[in-house]
This record gives sequence, C-alpha cells and structure tokens, in this order.
Amino acid sequence: MRFFITSKDIGIDLGTSNTFLYVKGKGILLREPSVVTVNTKNRQVLAVGIDAKNMTGRTPEGIETIQPLKDGVIANFDLTEQMLKKFIDKVNGKGVFKSSRIAISHPSGITEVEKRAINEVISQVGARKVMLIEESVAAAIGSGLPVNEPVGNMIINIGGGTTEVAVISLQGIVISKSLKVAGDELDKAIIGYVKKEFNLIIGKRTAEKVKIEVGSVYADEDERNMKISGRDLVTGFPRAVTITESQIREALKEPVNSVIEAIKAVIEQTPPELTADIMDKGIMISGGGALLKGLNKLIYSEINIPVYIAEDPLDCSVLGAGMCLDIIDKI
Repeated sequence: MRFFITSKDIGIDLGTSNTFLYVKGKGILLREPSVVTVNTKNRQVLAVGIDAKNMTGRTPEGIETIQPLKDGVIANFDLTEQMLKKFIDKVNGKGVFKSSRIAISHPSGITEVEKRAINEVISQVGARKVMLIEESVAAAIGSGLPVNEPVGNMIINIGGGTTEVAVISLQGIVISKSLKVAGDELDKAIIGYVKKEFNLIIGKRTAEKVKIEVGSVYADEDERNMKISGRDLVTGFPRAVTITESQIREALKEPVNSVIEAIKAVIEQTPPELTADIMDKGIMISGGGALLKGLNKLIYSEINIPVYIAEDPLDCSVLGAGMCLDIIDKI
C-alpha cells in the first residue's frame, strides 16, 4: 500500500533500532527497523527494515545484516543514505524528499562532526532544508509536556542505542545526560546472562523477544516465564530452557542501575526551582525502554518522584519532530 504525499514537510526519528517517518497532514507513515541486508561482495543493498531484520542470523556467507547506526549516530554513511531512500520508496516512491523541509531528531550528546554527518546524509537524499532537534526535546514535545512554559519538565527517553535524561524549560535543555545504555545493551545483558547461567548461546532476535515478553525490572505478583532455544556451549547441539521474569531482572540489573544513576545525577544538578516543578509534575518516560515492565515503579522507588509512561512512547520523538515543522522557517 502506498500513501501519496503532497506535503513537503517531513519529520524523522532516525534511531539505532528503528526509523520513524512523519509527514505533515498524514501522520506517521513508516515504522521500520534500522537494519540493512547487504551483499558483502558488491555492497549491493538487498533489503531494508523489517525485511532485513527477518534475515538477521539467517543469512548465508556473502550476505550480512547491518545496523548502519550505532549508539544513536551514523556509523555507515552510505548505508544510512540508501536505507532512508528505500524507506521513502516504500511510502511513496522515488523523489519524495526532493525539495522537502525535514526535521530530524538526534541524541543530545553527539559532537558537531556527528551532527554534520546527519545533516549531510539528509541533504544527500534531496532535502531543501534540514532542522536538527535534540531527541530529548523532540520526545518531550511528542509526549505532550509543556516545554514552552517557564517550568521544569523532566524526560527520560530510552531508545535502542542511547538513553537521554533531560530537564527542559522554555524550549531549551537546562541539564541533560546521555548514556550509551539502552535497548541494545539490555539485549546484550540477556545474551550474556543466558550464556553464563545456562551454557546456552542465543541470538539478538531471541534476546529482544525475551526482553519484550518477559522483561522486568521490578518484582510483582504476576511472574511470567518463557521457553527459549539456543545452541549448547558444551555439545554444540540445540537445546531449550525456561527463563523466568526474576532471572531477567537479575540480567538487567546492571544496565538499568546505570540509567537510575544518570537520573539521580541530572536531578542533583537541576536548579531548585525546576526541581520543585519536577516533584510536583513528575517525570515522563518515552522510547521503547518505557515499555519495560516495572521501570516506572523502580524509578519511583529510588527517587520518590512520580514517574509516568508516555501515551505512545515509541512515537514520541517522531511526533515531536513533526510538530517542530511548524516553526522550521523561524529557525
């Protein structure tokens, strides 16, 4: 199915794990994994998005699945450009970016060189005007926080490659912290735990499925479990085990504690007046990590400030980028 776009205003959340595309007047038209399948011999792109992700761990020699973004920034310029072009083709066919005005979110901790790389790859696709927005600001806008007002708004945006913790007031970041502990690190933690505890090797896709289905960071009465399969380290043969929610909590303890420490550090550096606003209004969580069971309860238990999950946590950043299109000509 194709959506024929007439608007030239496009918002993009170009993430490590997923890419979202918002078109003014149409809404979010594309949600795809930021994955590319490549022929390693001639570097030809064979598939992108969900088609490429479905090939992960299942490709023959000479074909490789690659995430062209790492820790929220572009690791492979050419593949990112080709991936974006193919995503646009999926939505509307070739040439839709030509003469477009584009607002794109990026992690707040990146360097000027990394910002130029993002700007360059979007310009290469054919954009007329590019507006870069810090991801935490975009997520705050997309989650409905009153960022235009002179009050403290605290947002925790947990994506695939980075976690952004920020206090925002009057459209600007007052204090922020960006750390490379997010969804991908949680997957690695699960892989490491299963290897250590069960002598079993599982792939990234299995780890991600475990995280989604039985991932938990706070104990409650509803304890789930899941059967997983992998390769036995000793025999080399396939083997299945059952992993429990409490075991996943143990696996995720270290990376989640890093996020908690970042939240505490940002609060400690926040001006008292804004801290009072945050105590009164609470903290918003967005991004895919917001869906991790019990995360809001865990944060509350550590800092005694109410924590809320955004209505559409996965879409917050791209919705915020889309809303910024209304002011792109004023910047």
